[in-house]
Amino acid sequence: MSPGYIFPRLEGFGIQGVAFSPQTRSMATSLINHAVVLHGKDDLRYEEWPLSDEIGPGQVRIQIKAVGICGSDVHYWKHGRIAHFVVEAPMVIGHESAGQVVGVGPGVTALHVGDRVALEPGIPCWEHRLSRSGSYNLDPDIKFFATPPHHGSLCNFIDHPAYLCYKLPDNLDYEDGAMCEPLSVGIHACRRSGVSPGKRVLILGAGPIGLVALLSASAFGADCVAITDLRQEALDLARELGARVTQRTLHDETPEEAARKLKESAAPDGFDIVIDCAGFESTMQTALAAAAPGAKVVLVGMGQAEMKLPLGSASIREVDILGSFRYKNTYDTCLSLLSSGRINVKPLITHRHDYTEKEVLQGFETASKPAETGAIKVMFSL
Repeated sequence: MSPGYIFPRLEGFGIQGVAFSPQTRSMATSLINHAVVLHGKDDLRYEEWPLSDEIGPGQVRIQIKAVGICGSDVHYWKHGRIAHFVVEAPMVIGHESAGQVVGVGPGVTALHVGDRVALEPGIPCWEHRLSRSGSYNLDPDIKFFATPPHHGSLCNFIDHPAYLCYKLPDNLDYEDGAMCEPLSVGIHACRRSGVSPGKRVLILGAGPIGLVALLSASAFGADCVAITDLRQEALDLARELGARVTQRTLHDETPEEAARKLKESAAPDGFDIVIDCAGFESTMQTALAAAAPGAKVVLVGMGQAEMKLPLGSASIREVDILGSFRYKNTYDTCLSLLSSGRINVKPLITHRHDYTEKEVLQGFETASKPAETGAIKVMFSL
């Protein structure tokens, strides 16, 4: 169970509306808070951002120590929108974060100043039936870091509900804590599809999410994990992380040809579980062709909004097609897997940057050109 005090209604979050406990209240006016703020397409600024003097009930103030760049951060920067989420006002970017508690609000008893925590970035409204039934990741009114209009966490200080801040075990650092966010996506996809010992798993796409899906499937006991990607260097890393079969995607190859080669390499009668971390028509067609009768195909990537798929063939083989959106109730599992050593996310962090205006812009440029830079995960140390 995560620490803190749960309120059914938590109004606002992020930078504003925060205060210190009486012991640290005097610090509030002297703190300087720099944030990375997206003002629009290709307009990313490192600037001072206001802090309030009060922490709300059930909230804690966190001094952020590590933040990773996600593909969605880059997409908002380069396009100013993702689907119907449009940046219409300045927005603090970033949602993969960890830090140290520097102040607590009324009602918080399980966290104290000095605690090191990982931040789960989505705040459900707790009034929608989906939240109340446990599927809070599907709550239409969830307030998720760096999803317009809600501010993110790439800043020096932020307030957040205590129950969404998870204490880091002593043998984990802030980078591990920040990596709980992308790792959660892989954990959720594996739970959705029922990865377990003996299962043969295929992952399409060896970017950051494909690689955490690989790590998760291996930790869940999959008998064999195969993975595909366009980039050989990504596949080399996947092999180091435990993939039994790696296959480079060829541009002139049909989905059926790709699926046939994959099955010949690892699962002659098809894979029990296929996790598509790219989300294009071609990858979903490959996924369905590579799936065994009775298999589960999970769509995680969102590369294409609409696609033409052979659903008739999938239906007569009873192949289940599942969606997987963000995650729910994953952080305790992530911290357990990381602390026990069953998962090591450090190899995914390919680039590290300090938190200065120059380094921030360099970091985002690096993350935006993975084919040139070899970037998997770019991490900022604050």
